[in-house]
Amino acid sequence: MQQAPLHPTPDNPAPPGAEAFELVTRDKQRLRAMRAIPAEPRGTFIILGGRGDFIERYFETARELMARGFAVAVLDMRGQGASQRAARQPYRDRTRSFAGFDEDVRTLMDDLVIPSCPGPYYALGHSTGAHVLLRLLRDKPWFARAVLVSPLVEIIYGPWPRPVAALLVNAMWLAGLANRFLPGVRKTPMGRDDFPGNPLTSDRRRWDRDSTTLEVAPQLGLGGPTFGWLKAARQSIARINRMKKPLAPVLIVAAGDDRVVGNEGIRRLARKVPGVALTFIPDAKHEILGERDMIRRQFLAALDSFLPA
Repeated sequence: MQQAPLHPTPDNPAPPGAEAFELVTRDKQRLRAMRAIPAEPRGTFIILGGRGDFIERYFETARELMARGFAVAVLDMRGQGASQRAARQPYRDRTRSFAGFDEDVRTLMDDLVIPSCPGPYYALGHSTGAHVLLRLLRDKPWFARAVLVSPLVEIIYGPWPRPVAALLVNAMWLAGLANRFLPGVRKTPMGRDDFPGNPLTSDRRRWDRDSTTLEVAPQLGLGGPTFGWLKAARQSIARINRMKKPLAPVLIVAAGDDRVVGNEGIRRLARKVPGVALTFIPDAKHEILGERDMIRRQFLAALDSFLPA
């Protein structure tokens, strides 16, 4: 494995002992992953971010998990962060299927986590990363427990009626226009001037912290979703909705003020699937891990109560 760069800033230091590596999947995608191991670890947390995320956004959460005695391994999934993406128009999402994300996590586990990180293994995923964990928990016995934050199990279409959205997505796919951005989304990453009215967090300090990272390393950012991403997400959500029982206990921590993923879909999943517990943080927006201290403390309390003593 080759070393890879990280981009800490004064307001966002890397976890102690953090190292980043380049991993290569079986389909030749280059991924960036980070590993950090404390003294006498009690296990390892694998962290999967949401669509458009990058490892540096999870430095704070990684430090908190290490303070609890866990090693951490964080992944930039394909097409985002410092992992491989298209050379032309790098801010454009070119996802066609979520199956590639399954391969990314398999590569992380086989090439980095299992050879060099202590078990047992736990998983923490946000939004699309939480969705990928649900896919894997159907048949991969890697994890002792999994914590899903604002998981993508239902899409909020805004003003589009659901049948119209489905028709438009399929039409764009058949017309060879899957790489087109969805109407109204940004074609470049959001920055510090986009905080007012954003649907992701009410915490200005953490928003500015992440914006600073993108100013230092703009190649980590990503624009809004495309029709191809939306079709792939719809197909994968349909599969998740047929899920029987995960291979490990699951805790979902959902945001009461989520305007990105549908909370009713999360409720249906928790009611239907055995082994899934659900709690809501009422005032939180979608990115609970990037929210105000009061909201993050509620999340950490739920995490602590879910983990083995």
